[in-house]
Amino acid sequence: QVQLVESGGGLVQAGGSLRLSCAASGDTGSRYAMGWFRQSPGKAREFVATISWSGGNTAYAVSVKGRFTISRDNSKNMVYLQMNSLKPEDTAVYYCATSFAAIPTTTTLYNNWGQGTQVTVSS
Repeated sequence: QVQLVESGGGLVQAGGSLRLSCAASGDTGSRYAMGWFRQSPGKAREFVATISWSGGNTAYAVSVKGRFTISRDNSKNMVYLQMNSLKPEDTAVYYCATSFAAIPTTTTLYNNWGQGTQVTVSS
């Protein structure tokens, strides 16, 4: 079992940037992909980005491609989400998660989830 803790959320103006971090602990010896998802009130949790174990493969939602960058540091058991050019529609709780799939883009392929960190983008 892996425990995940997200941090780095906050309030930012449109056009600004934030960097989210996700710290993993517990069974960190397994090789798993990491992903970021987000959920707004009244909406389903949606895929944002994912990165393979090696970091060599990534995938992004169309809505964030070119603005967000996912990365990981396996030596520190960390995964990051750099978010630039933020928009009000990016406002959500952001979650990180682990998966044993290759490049998983759906929630059903993830088995461990963090508690989330709130990101609010003001217009």
